[in-house]
Amino acid sequence: MMTHWHLYGEPLRTTLVRTITIALVLGALLARLWGGGLTRWPLATLLMLWPSLGGHWIELWFLNWLRPRLSSTRAVQVGARVGVWFVGGIGLALGMALTAVAVAGFQPVRWPAWWLGGLAFIGIELIAQLVLQLRGRPSFYNGRG
Repeated sequence: MMTHWHLYGEPLRTTLVRTITIALVLGALLARLWGGGLTRWPLATLLMLWPSLGGHWIELWFLNWLRPRLSSTRAVQVGARVGVWFVGGIGLALGMALTAVAVAGFQPVRWPAWWLGGLAFIGIELIAQLVLQLRGRPSFYNGRG
């Protein structure tokens, strides 16, 4: 049985408003955790653009390019999607780290384990997909999104 997936798309303005808003809110929370308040909010927001905006493009790549090329078997779809989230999360974490070094001169005493970014991004995506599911929209959980 061949599944015909619908390509996902939305206006760029919609994507930017949503992802920048997410980055602003999470940036404010991160700046507060760092103890820098408003002085660190711009940097924290810049770093949060990696998972919010970058994560959007990773998901879009899966939905519109990789998913249609895979078997429609649920196990294959789930495994591939979680794998993409894991590898994408590692890339996003690396981007965040390199941005922190380039912009703020951040020099950690010890870098975190490379795989933590992958696990963190899987968690972020599972929460985002849960929100879609609760709103009755296509999501990872119902196999329609």
